[in-house]
Amino acid sequence: MRRLGENALIAEVLAPLATHPGAFGLSDDAAHLSDTPPNGLVITTDALVAGVHFFENDAPGDAAYKAVAVNVSDLAAKAAKPFAYLMTLALPAAPTEDWARTFAEGLARAQGAFGVSLIGGDTVTARGPWWLSVTALGDAPARPLVRGGGRPGDVLYVTGTLGDAALGLKLRLGLDDFAGALSTDETDHLQRRYLYPEPRVSLRPALAAHASAAMDLSDGLALDLTRLCTASGLTATVDASALPLSEAARSALAACPALIETIIAGGDDYEILAAVPPDTASGSGPEARSRAFEVAARDAGCPVFRIGTLAEGATPPSFLDRSGEPLILSAKGFEHFAL
Repeated sequence: MRRLGENALIAEVLAPLATHPGAFGLSDDAAHLSDTPPNGLVITTDALVAGVHFFENDAPGDAAYKAVAVNVSDLAAKAAKPFAYLMTLALPAAPTEDWARTFAEGLARAQGAFGVSLIGGDTVTARGPWWLSVTALGDAPARPLVRGGGRPGDVLYVTGTLGDAALGLKLRLGLDDFAGALSTDETDHLQRRYLYPEPRVSLRPALAAHASAAMDLSDGLALDLTRLCTASGLTATVDASALPLSEAARSALAACPALIETIIAGGDDYEILAAVPPDTASGSGPEARSRAFEVAARDAGCPVFRIGTLAEGATPPSFLDRSGEPLILSAKGFEHFAL
């Protein structure tokens, strides 16, 4: 079984992915970006570690795809157009050629899905589990879109469905008292949502035109909304019954109502949370943002769902059940160094 040293790994497996002209086919120490976007760059980085962000027995291509996808998700939430990425790959030993090519196939799938190209990075020895880190670059929108731009009265929206990936992780871990309530297709859906995030890149124009604040949901709605509120100096109220759920998540929740906490506080959604100014009383004019946002999102093939509002205050966000009573959450979301 042939193993690839660093030079062979780069030249034979990774260089074909470096289609951007400024990457020089990964033959140099640095990339050259000659055309700076008119509004500048948006840059983000995330690392994925085996045993933390994915299972050690996951196919390397799945981990590769996820690493690119989660970074593209950050760019999408900033209304940035992704175009390139750098990658550091840390392996405990020289990979087999089959492993390396499977890994590269995952990168290629992500590149095709999100319109990005590898432009550089590093390969190093890991003293422990293998890991990779991706730094993604995107064209910035004309107006920076940050967490701290929310204003009192802004309507809170999310894309897609929430909780699927967290429930998929529970299935992988065997913490699945609800598994018997799921069909085979529903089980497959939840597990796929954990493995393959779906960055909402098509929402970029709608966010750029209408949102006052946005971020992607990586560590769970409860924690990430708290972060948006803190950055904006506000609080929020969320109608938990309005959270968009897949049929699989609804089946799981019907079997085990306590899973509402997993849906609210679980991570790996990689959906977008956005705050949008409300419509004026007349429902028209330059401030009629929320209705226009919904239309623009629908036209982009990325429906959004109203879940709550921002308000004056410094208390943590409140999540209310159907009767308007606050939900008491024991888990607040995923943190790497939680105390």
